[in-house]
This record gives sequence, C-alpha cells and structure tokens, in this order.
Amino acid sequence: MDEIAAALKDSGVRFLWVTRDETCRLKDICGKMGLVVTWCDQLRVLLHPSIGGYWTHCGWNSVIEGVFSGVPFLTFPIAMDQPMISKIIVEDWKIGWRVKKDDKLDTLVTREEIVVLIRKFMDLDSDLGNDLRKRAKELQLLCQDAIKIGGSSETNINAFLKNIVQSGLSHEGSNEGSNGLQAHVAIENFN
Repeated sequence: MDEIAAALKDSGVRFLWVTRDETCRLKDICGKMGLVVTWCDQLRVLLHPSIGGYWTHCGWNSVIEGVFSGVPFLTFPIAMDQPMISKIIVEDWKIGWRVKKDDKLDTLVTREEIVVLIRKFMDLDSDLGNDLRKRAKELQLLCQDAIKIGGSSETNINAFLKNIVQSGLSHEGSNEGSNGLQAHVAIENFN
C-alpha cells in the first residue's frame, strides 16, 4: 500500500482513494495530491466528468459501475475471480490496462513502474489512452441503451416473467401453479 501511495503522489496526478484501512497513514504519504477517504458514493464519483480513470481490484460490482460510467480502468486484481475479470477488461473489452504485467496474485510492481503507468494512462495526448477512453465511452452507450424503455434489460426481464407465468399456468390446478397469478400480476406491472 505504501508503494502505491507513494507512486500516486509522485505521479503528479490528482486522485481520490477509497480505502477502509489506514486512511490517516495513507493521507500522510499521499500528501496534497489526493484525497483519501473511507467511503464514497462510487457510482456518483465515477459519473463525474473530472474522473479520467479508475484503479480497481476488479470486483464485479465495481467493474459494472465503471463500465456504466464510461471510464477506462487500471486493473489490480487481489483474489478470487478478480484476475479473470481483469482479463475481460483488458483483453476482451479493451478498456483498461493491468497495473502488474500479469494477473498472478503474487506479482509485485514497483513505485517507478506505477508512476510511469499512471502518467501514460492519464495523458490526454496519448493515442493509447485516448483509444481506451473512446472504447469505454462506447461501452457506456451500450449500457445506456440496455436500460432504456424497450432496451435489452426490459426485454429480458419481461421474457423471464412471461416464462414464469407460462410455467405457472401449465401447472394450473396443482400446488406448483399457485404462483402463476402472482407472476402474471408482476408482468402486468412491468408493462
């Protein structure tokens, strides 16, 4: 954590760091370049136009909020499914870079490597960085289209509920079909 904090300070890039542990000590290391807090409304922060990138451990909820916000990622997986999610961000969606050269959990990265990466990542004149930002905005638009009326989210939930209703009606007269009417009411409320 100290190396990351020192690298953030040395990068010259302003930042907001949300961490549950050791905030006082990290504030001292980071100096005045950044704000270190224990909590924030993550989606609200990510949607703010001043946010140019998102360093993440690759927890799925955080990734979904970042994609919805249209920001590029610096991935730093720590455990479990996070290396796989990092791969999706970097290799499949092409909206981020790895902080470490690979997704192995025991790989170390130096302060100097982090400084170079952050500066390159936040450089608005960098073609590579601009490609990430452009692709992140494209995925953001796909997310916005999905949640519009008539979008894929509405279509899929309605298909799911219709399936429940049909399943319930096919079991009419048995105890299994007793929820059919409730599902039908739910689908009527969605339309």
